[in-house]
Amino acid sequence: MKKLVVLIVFLFVFLGACSSGETASSTTKEKKEEPKKEEAASKEATDEESSEEKVEEEETPAVVEPEYVVNENTWTIDPIKDANKKVALLTFDDSPDEHAVKIAEDLKEMGVGAIFFVNGHFLQSDEGKEKLKKIHDMGFEIGNHTYNHSSLKDLTPEEQRKEIVELNDLVESIIGERPVFFRAPFGQNTDESREVVKEEKMTLMNWTYGYDWEKAYQSKAAISDIMVNSPYLGDGANLLMHDRTWTAEAVPDIVKGLQDKGFEILDPAKIKTIE
Repeated sequence: MKKLVVLIVFLFVFLGACSSGETASSTTKEKKEEPKKEEAASKEATDEESSEEKVEEEETPAVVEPEYVVNENTWTIDPIKDANKKVALLTFDDSPDEHAVKIAEDLKEMGVGAIFFVNGHFLQSDEGKEKLKKIHDMGFEIGNHTYNHSSLKDLTPEEQRKEIVELNDLVESIIGERPVFFRAPFGQNTDESREVVKEEKMTLMNWTYGYDWEKAYQSKAAISDIMVNSPYLGDGANLLMHDRTWTAEAVPDIVKGLQDKGFEILDPAKIKTIE
């Protein structure tokens, strides 16, 4: 009988030891597996960071190397190296008045660029600010044409500076960028305006020809014809136009006419500016 009791006790002890051993073994196994889970989580985080870095790299816009420069002797847009010589630049002064947005929409539809030289007095209202935003959001370059379109040679140095810098400040407050091109009203640059333009890191620009302010060309047919068939049309032509009814109506015909003559409508982003 005693031997039987001893045997039963022995069996209970043996079974308890086995159970504890299995539990300990299981716990040890789990502890060994935990670092693997942490490593996997760490790897996933690293993979996500790498993926985000790749997306950021892909979204970074490519820097456009300048291919053209403004020739201040002729005001043509000249190629720097081997770029196409047969180009024409479209520019529109006195914007954004009544037709600038429509002009921009037509140009956008035709897939061509332009510079819109703006005046501050058109940007004092919410409507004017919204027009400027629309033109800029369509991808067009915004240039400085002074705040009030005054003749700079008739102003004091302080007044000239104010006309230029205050417009840059206003444009920046609306679209987040300062203009990089400057065109003086009536093409009347002065020593002071040139100095301010240089300080503001803008590129000076006038034009090679324009006609839409003359009475003889204040119709769609007349301005379309002269802008395409002007005797001044040549390589790097810098075309001056305005925010006018007849010009807005003629824009598609002018673009098509120039292209039919083999001219590439120049993207202003390809023009070298001051850094």
